[in-house]
Amino acid sequence: MPSLPELSVVIPAFNEAQRIAASLEKISRYLRDRGRAYEILVVDDGSTDDTVAVVAGLADLGVQLLRLPQNRGKGAAVRRGVLNSRGRQVLMTDADLSTPIEELAKLEPLLDQVSIALGSRAVDGADIRKHQPIYRELMGKTFNKLIRLAGVWNVKDTQCGFKLLEGDVARELFEKMVSPGFAFDVELVWLARRLGYRVAEVGIVWVNSPDSRVRALVDPPRMIAEIIRFRWRHRGMAARP
Repeated sequence: MPSLPELSVVIPAFNEAQRIAASLEKISRYLRDRGRAYEILVVDDGSTDDTVAVVAGLADLGVQLLRLPQNRGKGAAVRRGVLNSRGRQVLMTDADLSTPIEELAKLEPLLDQVSIALGSRAVDGADIRKHQPIYRELMGKTFNKLIRLAGVWNVKDTQCGFKLLEGDVARELFEKMVSPGFAFDVELVWLARRLGYRVAEVGIVWVNSPDSRVRALVDPPRMIAEIIRFRWRHRGMAARP
């Protein structure tokens, strides 16, 4: 029986045909050079372009393609990938590699003390090499204040897409999670703390992608609705000591 991978990399993808091949090549090359067993799981979230064909053509890089039959949201895609992962650790990252894969080395030491390491653009050590438009930064700061209403305290950046988790913890949490869209990051942190898992942030390199999938007028209200929904769905869950 083949040994389990040390690391599972989960990448949600929606209409990423133009840039995902370059990202997967960088990820595969970096992980291969480290000499540790890994798997790369790309979850297509109902793309309407050639994303599926591009990813399927990269199987020789160790890339596995999973598919959602229709567009359901980033949270649903990440959940599918995590629940199909086998690694001792699970890295979630975005198809545009806004955070370079090399930043993994900053997150790994944290898992000696915590179960979830969050890449952050808002703590000491963060290196923002290309900022978002000002309206997006203001939107993010406003959202970070709103998530306190959801009971997520002392986390400055829940929405950065670069996160490393202990594999068994990741699979336990995503089995329970219900948010299909961008609010899944908030639910992840809230649920982890509710179940007694420690969470820490570390500053990472980040470069804004001009082709962000977040829609400024549509997604924030949906995220707030998702927060209300997951709090309601988990209302009877007892906190672990």
